[in-house]
Amino acid sequence: MNADKFGVSIGDRGFTLIEIMVVIIILGILAGLIIPRIMDRPEEAKQLKARIQIESLETALKLYKLDSGVYPDTEQGLQALVQEPDTGQAGKWRAGGYLDKGKLPQDPWGNDFIYLSPGLNDDYDISSYGADGIQGGEGKNQDINSWEVQ
Repeated sequence: MNADKFGVSIGDRGFTLIEIMVVIIILGILAGLIIPRIMDRPEEAKQLKARIQIESLETALKLYKLDSGVYPDTEQGLQALVQEPDTGQAGKWRAGGYLDKGKLPQDPWGNDFIYLSPGLNDDYDISSYGADGIQGGEGKNQDINSWEVQ
């Protein structure tokens, strides 16, 4: 048996072109199956984040109602959670507001949440219009609504 100075047999020096091609084909097939699934994950994460943000806003609205006796109306909007409203205050407003960072969040797509009080589905409605920012839609453009969040 012929061996070089590293102890490798002369016939064992590398891969054949066919072996390399087989590996490339296998990697291509795996990428074709996996990448489409991974690509949908960021949109799913954004939709989940919007649901969590809506739940957080709902908690803040409940605290607001405990202090003032009513939910902010549509005109006051969600801004009433971070800035004391000039009108319609039935009780006292909590110093520092009702959101941890003192700032009203935007949905994961950079749009403001839509707030309606009294709502069409409950005492209030909070919505994010999804990736397109337009009411309605499916998939990544699907609306996320407070009355549907569980």
